[in-house]
Amino acid sequence: MCGILGGNNSRWDYKKGIECMHHRGPDGARISSFGDFTLAFTRLAIMDLSEKGMQPMFSYDNQVAVVFNGEIYGYKKLRDNLKKKGYKFRSTSDTEIILNAYLEWGEKFIVKVDGMFAIAIYDRREGVVKLFRDRTGIKPLYYYYDGINFGFSSELKGIVNMCNTISFEIDNTAVYDYLNYLYIPEPKTYYKNVYKLLPGHRMIFNIKLKTIIKDSAYWRLNINSYQGSQQKQDDLIDELRDLIKQSVEEQLIADVPVGTFLSGGVDSSIITYESHKINPLIETFSMGFTHASYNELKYAYELSEKYQILMNSGIFNHDIFQRYYRKMKEWYDEPFADTSAYPTYLVSKIAKEKTTVTLTGDGGDEVFGGYPRQKAIWQKEKENAPDNLLISQLYSKYKKNEVNYYWTDDLKFLLRSNCWKPQMNDKQLRKCFGISKDYDMYWGLRRHYIKDLPPMTRVQYLDLKTYLPGDILTKVDRTSMAVSLETRVPFLSKRLIEFSFSLSEEDRCPKGEQKGLLKKAYEREIGRHILYRKKMGFSIPINFYNDKKSPQEQLLESLWCENGKM
Repeated sequence: MCGILGGNNSRWDYKKGIECMHHRGPDGARISSFGDFTLAFTRLAIMDLSEKGMQPMFSYDNQVAVVFNGEIYGYKKLRDNLKKKGYKFRSTSDTEIILNAYLEWGEKFIVKVDGMFAIAIYDRREGVVKLFRDRTGIKPLYYYYDGINFGFSSELKGIVNMCNTISFEIDNTAVYDYLNYLYIPEPKTYYKNVYKLLPGHRMIFNIKLKTIIKDSAYWRLNINSYQGSQQKQDDLIDELRDLIKQSVEEQLIADVPVGTFLSGGVDSSIITYESHKINPLIETFSMGFTHASYNELKYAYELSEKYQILMNSGIFNHDIFQRYYRKMKEWYDEPFADTSAYPTYLVSKIAKEKTTVTLTGDGGDEVFGGYPRQKAIWQKEKENAPDNLLISQLYSKYKKNEVNYYWTDDLKFLLRSNCWKPQMNDKQLRKCFGISKDYDMYWGLRRHYIKDLPPMTRVQYLDLKTYLPGDILTKVDRTSMAVSLETRVPFLSKRLIEFSFSLSEEDRCPKGEQKGLLKKAYEREIGRHILYRKKMGFSIPINFYNDKKSPQEQLLESLWCENGKM
């Protein structure tokens, strides 16, 4: 895990840009200028800790250079394949796999690799820079482009500090989107002319012409639209367990200590169990809460005691929240309102004391179905029950007429079910930020909404393409990297995602039981009382704020309209 940065403007401050991301890579930094483009890198050493693993990494003829943030899974098989083709390796790093794979297959190398990555390739032969982001957006990749100047970075702060000749202007539509989503949906950012490269996309910038000549997807997920059962459950369980084992095994590979996060929930329990089978000495890291209704620690203790896993834990309380309250802006550089960032930061801090890499259970809710809103849409279409207990819980803060209004439309329901509702109405918000009445607040969901899919699959896919990269993965990347900890996500391996979405909805979630197949596969090892209990989130108690204002309220108070303060 590292920080990468680059640009085509010789006047920009690349040193300042890469230094502000020192937390992403405290083990060394390097800046390489090629006359028409500059690449910079700050290293967190994971594979091949020697100087041979340093970046930018160059081809033997110095015509191609690579900077890369992330990890390539199962790269040894690809390495052996390239060796057979005559390629020589100077290191044991996965960066050199990318370099030689690109030299062999060009852009098509990307379909041959799996992992979490943000890759930048400078190709002097073609006069281009090529960017690639992993399939689900585990690793961030920002870029700036104004028609002439082009630059990229692992974090928004890298671009802001690098582009010292640019006056950045806030994008009010992005702020408006934030107030609806609680994060800024991709590809937007807080600033105009700064964007996030979409997950599963590649981009090519022509250095001489100063134009983006390609921005396209290299991966599309095939989704099974059948609702009934199609395969024997025992066969599916065998295949699923084998895929999870393979993914965990691949992601445990490192030249530094590796641990796991264990919340006590379904996903992290399974990842921890599989990790312990492979490495009995692995340690796990957990975070509890002083409020019993938020605390899952007893389930984490139970699993760790059952398998004699060394567990490290902490308790998140009001005093800790007070200490880290103002860190949100430092971590995210733009409006972000997921308060589970605070305990995620603290458990990452605890893990960093003993490890450099941790495996997490993130992605399980999107890949196998785990959010209440997914079940709600299923119930809506299967049972036609808008007044059931689940809906009442989701909409406890809304009046009955508002519930009925949102319930009539999937996108309205989904946006509001996971959103903080501003005290100002939408008309006031649009006027304040200069948002056209024709502006579609649902655009972030609509572009990935496939009505013809079965109900739960439909929302799972929507979460995979929106909420997962926009919120969950962003949250974990920034808080873990703030303490120089690499987090890996076995549930988001390409093979696991494609396997799950190749199943019918009934095979994946029998009788509407979310994660039904996944739970069934681990009933004996994890225990039914852990797997089938009510889902608990990782958010902090609302009364922790007390006299302090929530991130949303802070933003509203800090923004100004033409006619005065909001």
